Amino acid sequence: MEGIDSASDCPECGGRLRSDSTETVCEECGLVSAEDAIDRGPEWRSFDDGKTDQRRTGAPLTRSRHDRGLSTEIGYGTGSNSGYSTRLTGRKRRQISRLRREHNRARISTKAKRNQVYGFTEIRRLNTSLSLPDSNRDQACTLFKSAQSEGLFQGRSLEGFAAAAVYATCRTCSNPRTIDEITVVARADSDELTAAYGALNRELGIPTGPIDPTQYLPRYASKLDLETEIERRAREHATALLDEGLVSGRNPSGIAAACLYKATGERAGWPTITQATAADVANVAPATIRSTVTNLKELS
Repeated sequence: MEGIDSASDCPECGGRLRSDSTETVCEECGLVSAEDAIDRGPEWRSFDDGKTDQRRTGAPLTRSRHDRGLSTEIGYGTGSNSGYSTRLTGRKRRQISRLRREHNRARISTKAKRNQVYGFTEIRRLNTSLSLPDSNRDQACTLFKSAQSEGLFQGRSLEGFAAAAVYATCRTCSNPRTIDEITVVARADSDELTAAYGALNRELGIPTGPIDPTQYLPRYASKLDLETEIERRAREHATALLDEGLVSGRNPSGIAAACLYKATGERAGWPTITQATAADVANVAPATIRSTVTNLKELS
């Protein structure tokens, strides 16, 4: 807080001294007669009207951890920047190690908490591997916890439920990923994922409807290095199939790849791709591409 220091005058010119949060400065000659190196004000700058109280309370809460990120951790303190590793004796280091072990045991005190930690860790790993947003991760963790509260884990694998939670959240959040794409990076196979996903659907009533094939088009067009005009034309093909009711019971991923294949080469200057290339990007058989193209030709 700024103010005039009336206890003394400037030692150089005899002028008035004014104090702020860190320095005492002469108003006449600018001499810094005293300095407080500690800035006792906030470390943040507010560009609002100054009415907001931005207290520091640690990292933000997150649903992707069993304790929502509120617990503390005792670090290992290795290296020159550890802060205490160079000053602790061997006896003190052993004591810190025991405290760390007991602290970890207290954080995860029950088997249910241990299952949550394992499942949330797997969900975070899958979310990173599939390049999904953080909101998808948090919703998948919430779904995993709901499944645990309903007692759905008995007789089923935790890895399968972690993968199923990610798959279900992808469908509800319009971030389509196929089961094959998830099982490639997951620690569960397709059977475990399907069984867990079926249990989630039956017991929790997940609002997952049919997958729209157009949701796959941007990602597949990017993988195939196709232009925006081709993607737009493929979207028209997919919309025509949807309007005619020709996508029920069929793989939406294959329909999207077939629409991209049909759109390529329709105009001069547009690149072309083979049926095998389109089938490979969607992980379907070339026969799926051919049957969809046949339907599109019948509509035109």
